[in-house]
Order: sequence, then C-alpha cells, then structure tokens
Amino acid sequence: MSKNQKKNSSKKTIPSNQKFGNKTTEKKSDFYEKHKNTIWTIVVLVILTIFFIVNNTRDVPGEGPYPPNYNQQDTGGETRY
Repeated sequence: MSKNQKKNSSKKTIPSNQKFGNKTTEKKSDFYEKHKNTIWTIVVLVILTIFFIVNNTRDVPGEGPYPPNYNQQDTGGETRY
C-alpha cells in the first residue's frame, strides 16, 4: 500500500445524510436549566439570612458565676503560652 492509501483507509467515512451538532433532546425544564445557579444562590442566601436573624435575636444570657480556680488578676494585658 502506498502512503495515500494508508491515510485514506484510516479515515472514517460519514454518510452525507447525517447532520452534525443538531442533537435535539427533550429537557425537563428549560427555565430550570437556564437559571439553576441563580435559584440555588438565592436559596443559600435566604437560609443564611434566616440563621443570622435567629442567632442575633435570641436573648443573651446574663453573666454567670466564674469557673472554679479563676483568678481575675491573670486576665491582664499579655497572653501567656
């Protein structure tokens, strides 16, 4: 076989009646597919807003007793490690 015959034999021949790039598939909802990211972003923001409001509207408990062996002099300025 010559080089031209090898090249031609390796190429696939496609029937001329076949269309390219025109696959039509039925989608469930075009609106959902187009706006999926926006919908989920809004849902997450609403949930976070609800958590923020609930967290900040609860009553803050009053100051309780100090823990055992607490020394108030140790709370000054520098942090010890």
